[in-house]
Amino acid sequence: MKQKGRQIFKNDFAKTVAIFLVALALVGGFWLTLRASLRTDYPLQAVVSESMVPTLKVGDLVLVQYVNPSVINAAPVTGDIIVFRKPYNPDEFIVHRAIAKDVNNLSFTTKGDNNYSQDPWSVPADNIIGKVVFKIPLLGFLKIYLGTPLGMTLIVILIIFLLFVDHIPTTRKKVEDKAKPL
Repeated sequence: MKQKGRQIFKNDFAKTVAIFLVALALVGGFWLTLRASLRTDYPLQAVVSESMVPTLKVGDLVLVQYVNPSVINAAPVTGDIIVFRKPYNPDEFIVHRAIAKDVNNLSFTTKGDNNYSQDPWSVPADNIIGKVVFKIPLLGFLKIYLGTPLGMTLIVILIIFLLFVDHIPTTRKKVEDKAKPL
């Protein structure tokens, strides 16, 4: 039985698949750990508009941690930057500053730092994903790009290429070896 296992891993293709599966498990484990430690299903968000310039720029990747909405600091300049589901479009997330809090309804008035006026809605506590605790400049472009059909297609092509890249030179070398005269 041990011999058969060793023979499998002498095959370059099997090694590549094994490495790919280990990498996939590591990425999945990292993602699950991030979600659990930050207590949100959406711990990484990319900034996609200029509404928070100069604090956050397009392409920044922000780390989001869930906090109880009652402890969110709401103030025009120093309020917490929060990520929330856009009212009337819950599939869209917005990253803006909490500038006022209605403690009776536990809802928030928000505004982008680069916007002239506050947002035209009130954000209920149920729509809060969390607050921004860290930013990584430019890394958000990767998340933005991977979310496009072209980005996903390129990732699939890259994965397929990486699975077979070790196998291709081996096959080519065997063909060249057979073509050499004895």
